[in-house]
Amino acid sequence: MKTITEGIQEKKGQDIVICDLRNIDGAIAQYFVICQGQSPTQVEAIAESVGDKCRQAGEKPTSVVGLGTDQWVAIDYVDVLVHVFLPETRHFYDLESLWTDATLTHIPNLD
Repeated sequence: MKTITEGIQEKKGQDIVICDLRNIDGAIAQYFVICQGQSPTQVEAIAESVGDKCRQAGEKPTSVVGLGTDQWVAIDYVDVLVHVFLPETRHFYDLESLWTDATLTHIPNLD
């Protein structure tokens, strides 16, 4: 989680939430990491930063979807799914509310 969070914060990603899904039957991953950027360019930069940091740590995603539209980029690390949104897209899908039984950890924004 620390590597992913660092990648997000390096590009000034905001409102990071880590959803612990380990105790939820049928969850598609152990964790979701959700954040947002303020523009499509920033969303793409955050996704690339997360990818760079994780590759440096020896982790490669199994898939990345959403690059090019940059409203919602999802990066699949099997046990961890990273979601980088534009604010309005994040609000619309509201992933944090879909997993009501998950433990949510809010990471403070860096100034």
